[in-house]
Amino acid sequence: MGTSLREGDTPPGDEANTTDSTSPTPILVKWDENEPANPFNWRTLYKAFITLQLGMLAMAASVGSSIMAPTDEKIQEVFHVGHEVSVLCISLYILGFAFGPLCWAPISELWGRRMSLLPPMLAVGLFSIGTATSKNIQSLLITRYFGGLFASSPVSNVGAIMGDIWKPKVRGTAVVFYALCVVGGPTLGPVIGASLTVNPHLGWRWTEYIQAIWTFTVAAIALFCLPETYGPVLLKRKAQRLRKETGNQAYYHPHERTKLSPKLILTKHLSRPLRMLFTEPMVTCIALYASFVYALLYMTLEVFPIVFAQHRGWSLVQSSLPFLALLVGVFMAMFVNLANQPRYARLVDAAGGKPVPEARCAPMAVGGIVFAIGLFWFGWTADPKIHWAAPVVAAVFIGAGFNIIFQQCINFLVDTYRIYAASATSANTFLRSALAASFPLAAAPMFNTMGVGPAMSLLGGVAVIAIPVPFLFMKYGVALRKMSKFAPVDDDVRKENRA
Repeated sequence: MGTSLREGDTPPGDEANTTDSTSPTPILVKWDENEPANPFNWRTLYKAFITLQLGMLAMAASVGSSIMAPTDEKIQEVFHVGHEVSVLCISLYILGFAFGPLCWAPISELWGRRMSLLPPMLAVGLFSIGTATSKNIQSLLITRYFGGLFASSPVSNVGAIMGDIWKPKVRGTAVVFYALCVVGGPTLGPVIGASLTVNPHLGWRWTEYIQAIWTFTVAAIALFCLPETYGPVLLKRKAQRLRKETGNQAYYHPHERTKLSPKLILTKHLSRPLRMLFTEPMVTCIALYASFVYALLYMTLEVFPIVFAQHRGWSLVQSSLPFLALLVGVFMAMFVNLANQPRYARLVDAAGGKPVPEARCAPMAVGGIVFAIGLFWFGWTADPKIHWAAPVVAAVFIGAGFNIIFQQCINFLVDTYRIYAASATSANTFLRSALAASFPLAAAPMFNTMGVGPAMSLLGGVAVIAIPVPFLFMKYGVALRKMSKFAPVDDDVRKENRA
């Protein structure tokens, strides 16, 4: 059964990696009550500014995943390749999203959040320039993959940083605005990319130059303005400061005694997200649900051109505008998630201030229903004989349902795993990105062979099957958390269940 963790406690499983203080009576450094250095005690306005920076970093990464979608024909023309190869510009970037978190999440839990964010974002800008200047298809695809690999850092780690600074009672509101940037990025990317591609003074390569400019800008701001937020790292620094100021070598924090070796990094820290994915039922189920809806979002990068350009004959820019309907749905999802906050706050108060992950499931259930409706609606109104407004409005439902589910999945994992939130969200990111990388490749053959209506109905049927997932978590969530090796459950502590 899960163990109770407070901010600054040694994560379960790390005790074996610490050494005793040289003092016969070591003094464990913890947060003092209402200590200003504790991220939970920072001013709300300052935490909002941090959240804004994180959102901009995440948007820089997520826009890059779709900004090259409208360049498909140009890539084929310039590099003399077919559609199957040109679509890899999208799929390989998203595939990088899958494998990057396995590295960035452990780094954030060992050396802090800044170290897991800022160097990777610098690399994203450099690889974007590499893509923009590519002279052959091989360099184009390689730089796109590594761009996604490094860009996965903010996408996978920001949810955990939210857990560092926002208390459970208000965290959901912060995640709403952060998720808007993560989810809104892929819907804005095609519109930006199409406008740049058709501009005779710019062209398709400027999609990546713009990506680099934006990434370097937000990374530079974060370099000077984004503080470290991870509790164990801050307490380690506090212990070092106390030893220096007092001369008393008894002060220590377990995090500074962590022994690192290549074997330990590989077998424990790098493997932790995968262990959680395959051994934690909650992570597995949430990841499968989030992966399906996330993959469908990226499938629209190929489906919308089929519906609006290929079937209706719209121009490149015109056929990218329906992505704004997805963005409208993403905005509308904010109101559903914000409406759940008063109810969630009451349940947290009733639980003595502890997170209540199951309280995140009601909006998730609403999102699942809305998402399924949107898929069926879009599929059977995509025919050119039907007015274009019908599938566009359906796209609003798809965007709203997706964002509701996505936000609540992040909230659920952060509430459930707390100090291991980075690993839990990274496990989720790994699976959903691996699936999302494959869906654009399958979209054209699937929709051109089956037809838009039947193909979308097949996906809608899967969405309907997934609707019971949040209801199951409402009923069995507490029991599953008690069985977890990583999730703290405050009403029952069993040390033998530690990882």
